[in-house]
Amino acid sequence: MTIDELKEKVQSAYKTWEELHYKKTISKFPERQKEFTTQSFTKVDPLYIPLINDSEIYDEKLGFPGQYPFTRGVQPTMYRGRFWTMRQYAGFGSAKESNERYRYLLTQGQSGLSVAFDLPTQIGFDSDDPMALGEVGKVGVAIDTLADMEILFDKIPLDKVSTSMTINSPASVLLAMYIAVAEKQGVGKDKIIGTIQNDILKEYVARGTYIYPPKPSMRLITNIFEYCSKEVPKWNTISISGYHIREAGSTAAQEVGFTLADGIAYVEAAIKAGLDVDNFAGQLSFFFNAHNDLLEEVAKYRAARRLWAKIMKERFAAKKDKSQMLRFHTQTAGSTLTAQQVDNNIVRVTMQTLAAVLGGTQSLHTNSRDEALALPTEESVKIALRTQQIVAYESGITNTIDPLAGSYYIEALTDQIEKEAEEYINKIDSLGGVVNAIEAGYIQTEIQKSAYQFNQELERGERIVVGINKFVEKEEHKGKLLKINEAIQKDQIEFLNKVRSQRNQKEVDQKLASLRKAAEGNDNLMPFILDAVRVYASIGEICNTMRNVFGEYKEHVVI
Repeated sequence: MTIDELKEKVQSAYKTWEELHYKKTISKFPERQKEFTTQSFTKVDPLYIPLINDSEIYDEKLGFPGQYPFTRGVQPTMYRGRFWTMRQYAGFGSAKESNERYRYLLTQGQSGLSVAFDLPTQIGFDSDDPMALGEVGKVGVAIDTLADMEILFDKIPLDKVSTSMTINSPASVLLAMYIAVAEKQGVGKDKIIGTIQNDILKEYVARGTYIYPPKPSMRLITNIFEYCSKEVPKWNTISISGYHIREAGSTAAQEVGFTLADGIAYVEAAIKAGLDVDNFAGQLSFFFNAHNDLLEEVAKYRAARRLWAKIMKERFAAKKDKSQMLRFHTQTAGSTLTAQQVDNNIVRVTMQTLAAVLGGTQSLHTNSRDEALALPTEESVKIALRTQQIVAYESGITNTIDPLAGSYYIEALTDQIEKEAEEYINKIDSLGGVVNAIEAGYIQTEIQKSAYQFNQELERGERIVVGINKFVEKEEHKGKLLKINEAIQKDQIEFLNKVRSQRNQKEVDQKLASLRKAAEGNDNLMPFILDAVRVYASIGEICNTMRNVFGEYKEHVVI
């Protein structure tokens, strides 16, 4: 029997089942709703049948783990070799308090650190800046100078622990501080392992912690690519983030399409700056959301891997396997956490953890149950970490590679998400690239439409969120919530002033002057930033030096 004959036979059998069994049944016993869709509004058929492909198509679309197109995973053994990095995102108050939380998490079995910075740090302001008033230490740890970073990583061996830092506009400054701390520990730049988010394009679209306009921001990013490819070879120089795009309300396909379009822009900028694609592409990483629709999320990760491999091979002629691999960190979806019935969030996070692991993530952060109310308590953080550990050691899903492969639904959904994401990338290309698409408001508008549609369906009761529009209870949260000491800003400013009084101000002024001159020219800025950091120049002083040269970005309002 030929392939075409086999396809016809299966499709004929499906039509017979549909007419004689399925439609007959629902005429007597209607289904729960008129139409079923994924979380991203994709129509879900009642049944999926085999996709009859010959071995050539299998090799092209699926292949094997650790081989192009990496649909089934980026490592040949995946979790049979070792588990993903369990990397809980944490940081609050002072560097001392955050250091205590990090060391606690490491004793509980966490295998990597993930640093959350406060808003002033994220947008390059010192704690005594008027713009920082009321925000110091609130949503992350306050970092003003190298002295804070020394405290943050006190007694944490940077040659053994992998660290991720969620920082974008001032990423070059925080990476320089991390390098300087490692040096003080006697750890060379070539030994440190970790990631900086360093993804400025998604800030213009979905998050807002930008400083400089796109062009100088892209310069800083490519400067980091170049510097690390030579000096910090084990460091992931960027974590191209779909997470915040999804948190803003995008669909799964939009998350993939817009994120990979950002990735294309970074690769193009690096090549334009004279870098060879195979010298830096292996240090790129990605950051995705794990949302509630478990099977859609699994398909999303598989589609993203396959599409990125194709882009790198065909569009950029990358030759190394490592250059074609999409390696990614996952965080469970903060936007799905409810302030009502907070313990329900443990169940949501468990589903999202399963999605990330079944989809082949390289590292994972699980949100805590009480994060819709406040920064998480130590008890909640422990439950979130234990969720990962139970999935790793007790679920059995880590014993085989890509366990949902071959599911008719999973494969069909993987194909569909890839197709839709590719259409978004083509549209962005037609607009002249991501920066033009952002300035035209295209990406923001597409996300806003999806977010609006979801909220409308929620309000009409067409989409159910337990505790919000169904199974609602009158309650008050009776558990403990983490409260940030209101004295943190005063203490932080006092410490900053102490550092300033003890440093060599003449050296600071010289290093900042050298940085300004380099920013006015075409030099790689990383060595100049590192020099300024080493003499305890503050993040505000360094960022303001570059602000004076580059200017500040003003948001394009999308109506």
